[in-house]
Amino acid sequence: MNSEGLNSEVLDNNPPQAEVVAETPVVETPPPAPIPSLDDSSLYIHRELSQLQFNIRVLEQALDESYPLLERLKFLLIFSSNLDEFFEIRVAGLKKQINFAREQAGADGLQPHQALARISELVHEQVERQYAILNDTLFPALAKHNITFIRRRFWTTKLKAWVRRYFRDEIAPIITPIGLDPTHPFPLLVNKSLNFIVELEGVDAFGRDSGLAIIPAPRLLPRIIKVPEDVGGPGDNYVFLSSMIHAHADDLFQGMKVKGCYQFRLTRNADLSVDTEDVEDLARALRGELFSRRYGDAVRLEVVDTCPKHLRDYLLKQFGLTEGELYQVNGPVNLTRLFSITGLDNHSDLQYAPFTPVIPKLLQNAENIFSVVSKQDILLLHPFESFTPVVDLLRQAAKDPHVLAIKQTLYRSGANSEIVDALVEAARNGKEVTAVIELRARFDEESNLALASRLQAAGAVVIYGVVGFKTHAKMMLILRRENGEIVRYAHLGTGNYHAGNAKLYTDYSLLTADVALGEDVSKLFSQLIGMGKTLRMKKLLHAPFTLKKTLLDLIAKETTAAAEGKPAHIIAKFNSLTDPKVIRALYKASQTGVKIDLVVRGMCCLRPGIAGVSHNIQVRSIIGRFLEHTRVFYFLNGGDEQIYLSSADWMERNLDKRVETCFPVEGKKLITRVKKELESYLTDNTQAWVLQSDGRYLRQQPTGNQNPRSAQSGLLEKLTAPVIIAR
Repeated sequence: MNSEGLNSEVLDNNPPQAEVVAETPVVETPPPAPIPSLDDSSLYIHRELSQLQFNIRVLEQALDESYPLLERLKFLLIFSSNLDEFFEIRVAGLKKQINFAREQAGADGLQPHQALARISELVHEQVERQYAILNDTLFPALAKHNITFIRRRFWTTKLKAWVRRYFRDEIAPIITPIGLDPTHPFPLLVNKSLNFIVELEGVDAFGRDSGLAIIPAPRLLPRIIKVPEDVGGPGDNYVFLSSMIHAHADDLFQGMKVKGCYQFRLTRNADLSVDTEDVEDLARALRGELFSRRYGDAVRLEVVDTCPKHLRDYLLKQFGLTEGELYQVNGPVNLTRLFSITGLDNHSDLQYAPFTPVIPKLLQNAENIFSVVSKQDILLLHPFESFTPVVDLLRQAAKDPHVLAIKQTLYRSGANSEIVDALVEAARNGKEVTAVIELRARFDEESNLALASRLQAAGAVVIYGVVGFKTHAKMMLILRRENGEIVRYAHLGTGNYHAGNAKLYTDYSLLTADVALGEDVSKLFSQLIGMGKTLRMKKLLHAPFTLKKTLLDLIAKETTAAAEGKPAHIIAKFNSLTDPKVIRALYKASQTGVKIDLVVRGMCCLRPGIAGVSHNIQVRSIIGRFLEHTRVFYFLNGGDEQIYLSSADWMERNLDKRVETCFPVEGKKLITRVKKELESYLTDNTQAWVLQSDGRYLRQQPTGNQNPRSAQSGLLEKLTAPVIIAR
């Protein structure tokens, strides 16, 4: 009850007196805040800032003591790797807009220069925190398990002698120091390479005394070197390459005095810019761009924090960077090289317990996978269930005399994967093999060029997709003659045809002989490979044609149901949500009363929990052992539940500029299964982070009598078998 109501009640129960002491002030209830327009920029989060928040959540895992120690180190290194790509692509893209005077604000209204300022502030804060976690928490914890990184001040006489020999024999012959003078200008340094700036005193043999030199560290040199036990003592002891170079830089400049040697690393724009409309041969154009990627425009400079200001300023001037683009770090500038020690064989206790992905009982003893799939759909959830059946299906197809043709999209697979081996074998066995390879899969371009060459050499037909539209769909079609008729078998997935990723990413695979779905997949391959108008599909949704429109229609259908007072519910799980049209549709659905649960691993530009707009929307992000990668869309649909699996996120690039697939889960049994698996993410209270309306994420923890619940752990326990290690 408000104060106004309380005062009224008192007056009613006490008749007026002859003398009035004072009039009680009336407190007015403020009017409700006006509901903003759905186009209001305050309702949207900047996509790059949202991506940065995901990276920060990854870093947080390094402090989680429930993870094995080397896995915590791995999370910290993943943060570094993610941040590298963030600068190479996201920050570089924002800088490019500014440099070319093409600043464009998104739905959030933030201009690129404003976003860059906020990014700089956040990243500086988090990088400082990252090195503090490494130096103050992880390194001491690793030392307790006899994994030690020996700093120079702790080198024994014996270790110093060993380092000197190692430097003389293994490092000095390979390194090429570059003195800086008019005939030796500042060298063009490779993206993310380790380098040292050296301050010198004295005159060399030619009378030069510029006082500065650069030492590029060749990539073939290991960044951490294991010390023999007879030198460093028992356990796993390591010395950083940078420490060795610092200690013996004098040896590289005979007769001169090294006043200081400081490591640094430059990050460059690594986004390839191929104008697909102006090239006749995309493969040849990409080969040319791959070289230039190593020398793109500078976007970030990392230097060791002991580097003096005049040298930092000198480097910034050389690279055309500002003080805000400088990052001073307390340790190695190239942390990702520490990945090499995260899988130490003699420290299995500091890593995740191994497990064996299961193979469904229907397929365990099946000599012919075609006979099983012809009777019913097989749905697999990786990595809990094995990716092997997908590979085995292709292997059988390569050998089967009844198989006539195989068609497959390849986005990220690797040139030497089992999938590619099977396609090569099929082509050599006389099958008609067609591969649609997306050459522009970021950072896999070189691998995909090698893959294309290998398949072409085997006799396969290789197509590079459609100009202007990346082929991101994951689909395989096998045509097999059975009883005089051609039967279509299809695989559709939410992830890539990469067996390694299938052990680390959560993804769905559907093996099916459904006639309508097989025809749809065949039509989509025809559109990709040949030319012609858009073909009508029976079950398959595909971008850039029907997927976005159908998603908006399905959201609108739930909105109508809620407006009519009927139950309405949407659950969607994907990697990113950035499309303004989709976000506006979700806001409208929330306003009407639709309950919306979103599980968004990375970028989310929607703000949940805003009164009158998104009060019916909850957004959570799951960060755990596996990279969440499934795309699952659930609609209550008046009780006739619909579930779709997809290769697409709810982003403009996926829905408008890529070839994507979205396919229904059919049959009550499979629908119930996927819904339960989806709902397990909504009850996770250990690895879930809930997005607040101000853009912050709060980690969930069990409260009261709640039991700890982890979606990934639950699926591991339910679907996999532990590995018994003989001791």
